[in-house]
Amino acid sequence: MEILLSKLNTFGNALPGDITQGLIWGVLAIGVYLTYKILDFADLTVDGSLGLGGVTAVVLITNGVPVPVAMIIAFLAGCCAGLVTALLNTMLGIPGILAGILTQLALYSVYLDINGKANAPISVDKFPLVISSRYVTAGNEVMDIIRTVGTALIFVVLIVAALYWFFGTEYGMAIRATGCNSAMSKAEGINTKRTTIITLSLSNGLVGLSGALLAQYQGFADVNMGRGAIVIGLAAVIIGMVLGEVILRKHFNFVGKLAFTALGAIIYFVVLRIVMLIGLSTDNTKLFSAVIVALFLAVPYLQKNAKTSFRKAGKRSLLGESTEPQPVLSAASGSDDKEDK
Repeated sequence: MEILLSKLNTFGNALPGDITQGLIWGVLAIGVYLTYKILDFADLTVDGSLGLGGVTAVVLITNGVPVPVAMIIAFLAGCCAGLVTALLNTMLGIPGILAGILTQLALYSVYLDINGKANAPISVDKFPLVISSRYVTAGNEVMDIIRTVGTALIFVVLIVAALYWFFGTEYGMAIRATGCNSAMSKAEGINTKRTTIITLSLSNGLVGLSGALLAQYQGFADVNMGRGAIVIGLAAVIIGMVLGEVILRKHFNFVGKLAFTALGAIIYFVVLRIVMLIGLSTDNTKLFSAVIVALFLAVPYLQKNAKTSFRKAGKRSLLGESTEPQPVLSAASGSDDKEDK
């Protein structure tokens, strides 16, 4: 009983940090949603652009650049990474997955060129950081915890609002049309290459912004901080989509999908915390992430198969009823009826 209470206490103390971290990764997940769900583009640049945004922000802040300006530049650095992937795909004809891998590989060297070493530390004691994990640990004032979680939430809300407005414009509709049917969009006069470039740039810009927030939150940027980021992003997207469809059903609109994507990231980190408290080693977190993504990716397929099976069973039962032999009056009974008449 004491062990259970101790674990519950540990979970409660870690919950604000998990929520904050989930919101920060939710910004990345929204970027992944733009390419994976809207554009239907498998973009692996994410693993590189997260670290790029993080190191860009840290190096600029430590060199005296104001934090908001450093974060804007980190966003633009992520946009540049997405632009490279988009140009490799649209201008050189390289498949999307390979284009993302090539850019991701190159960004490893770019990170080292920017920072000169694998790790770039930053301290909230020396710089006025936007967010820090120090204020969501046990023993801090309640207002500090609320302020930290609220800061991450404000970023998510503003991003969701901006994207909701943008994808409601004519150009945003063109991007959505490109993802739905690229060939038909071309026939309608939409420049699908341009929409691909814009979406990939915007997506990786959000990932770069997420990296800038994450670096400030954890107090450092690392060359490997983006390793496996695409898996966490996909997990958040898939969890959010499944939950949104179950909870909102027909009312699951575009803004709901963006919001539930961020919520999916929070749920991912909360579930990860629970599994770690149960006894899973931190060395297995990537394995756990892969299993979560595989399970939630399989849910729509299993649901579809289940519905199809029920339909087939229903059709078989109807056909069985319609083909049952009907009672036929015999000739003798017919003659008897006539005689009675």
